[in-house]
Amino acid sequence: MSVLVVGLSHRSAPVEVLERAAVVADEVPKLLDEMLHGTHVSEAVLLSTCNRIEVYAVVDAFHGGLADVSGVLSRHAAMPLAEFTEHVYVHYAGSAVQHLFAVSSGLDSMVVGEAQILGQLRSAYAAADEAGTVGRVLHELAQHALRVGKRVHASTGIDAAGASVVSEALADASAALGGSLEGRRAVVVGAGAMGALASAHLRRAGAAEIVVLNRSPERAARLVENTVAQGTPARSAGLDSLAAELVAADLMVACTGAVGTVVDQATVAAAVAGRAARPLAVCDLGLPRDVEAGVAALPGVTLIDLIALQRRLSSDERGAAVAAAQELVAEEAQAYLAAQRSAEVTPTVTALRRRASDVIDAELLRLDSRLPDLDTRVREEFTRSVRRVVDKLLHTPTVQVKRLAEGPDGDSYAAALRALFELDPQTTAAVAIQRSGDVIAALEARSDNPGPEESIR
Repeated sequence: MSVLVVGLSHRSAPVEVLERAAVVADEVPKLLDEMLHGTHVSEAVLLSTCNRIEVYAVVDAFHGGLADVSGVLSRHAAMPLAEFTEHVYVHYAGSAVQHLFAVSSGLDSMVVGEAQILGQLRSAYAAADEAGTVGRVLHELAQHALRVGKRVHASTGIDAAGASVVSEALADASAALGGSLEGRRAVVVGAGAMGALASAHLRRAGAAEIVVLNRSPERAARLVENTVAQGTPARSAGLDSLAAELVAADLMVACTGAVGTVVDQATVAAAVAGRAARPLAVCDLGLPRDVEAGVAALPGVTLIDLIALQRRLSSDERGAAVAAAQELVAEEAQAYLAAQRSAEVTPTVTALRRRASDVIDAELLRLDSRLPDLDTRVREEFTRSVRRVVDKLLHTPTVQVKRLAEGPDGDSYAAALRALFELDPQTTAAVAIQRSGDVIAALEARSDNPGPEESIR
């Protein structure tokens, strides 16, 4: 069984395709269930953010697993499979592990080094866990990926600026409004994680007032309460009051995660008519897009969406910090894979030693039946001698196979031992289950004292 990654992101697909493939939270359990009903997928986690849709799956065959996962995603996007796969990237086995570690570290993000991805990964894992599509393999991998992400952020300085898609969009909005958000009135459409992050950035930037519009009044009220508690005036309103609220606002951030347009051109045009030509910055961070594209053509309106951000950030690099993060990710991936390969060979070695012990016991019983009057001391010394000989004969090959198992072709050595000594695969699998806790402990021991917030189960 190996890990397969099938995904689309801002690096591989235009926003129009990402919109069609985007998965809202309510759809995740259904899609995960469809994948597990395929022939080759046994575990799956689905990550959907404002600039990526990825599936991490445990599969028993590469091509079969790819077909199962891609088929579900292409049907969801309502795209022919051939057209859909033009925009897809695939990682398998060791490459899949390294890709996930790079994602958790912010190296594959539109805003290089952004830390928001860690929370998004936790949420994706929690959704899959609740749906019952996570097993031992993805649990261990996800736990380790979160520790790697935190270690990279803590030790490389890659996120020193605290940048995110939200902060970059607001930076563009600030420029459109004359260089500052201080004293500005803002409307935030959506009270989820992105809405909360946008409100926090606006509060720190010195916004005069934040109005939160959301379909769920309860969530909007909670966000308003938290914002007011931090010292910034805030209130909530219904989505039907958007045009009226935009008349007095300087900027709007839309990030609902809904399917389909939430802010249409007619609504914004009605607000523009009452603004006396004052500029309005509109940040659309939804995937699919929340704001109708025609809003950009309205007088005095600057539309900042994911396409504009992608264009501006495509050449963003952080120099030494990025290089250090990449090196750390590669190191962690190699260590994780070595530990996994070692864990795979350990049950085989244990089964081999059990086989040797069983042979010794059988021969000693045979000796007892043939020489029942053998002196007890002689028998004990003979038993010790036989066990020492077998231990010495097995010591070098078992030590060597454990060392060799940490290499790229490590799994072949365990297979060779099973074939040479006719070891029962079912027996070694049972030992592997017993050893899984030891593997987790060994991997955790490599981490730099991870905090409790990193645990996702």
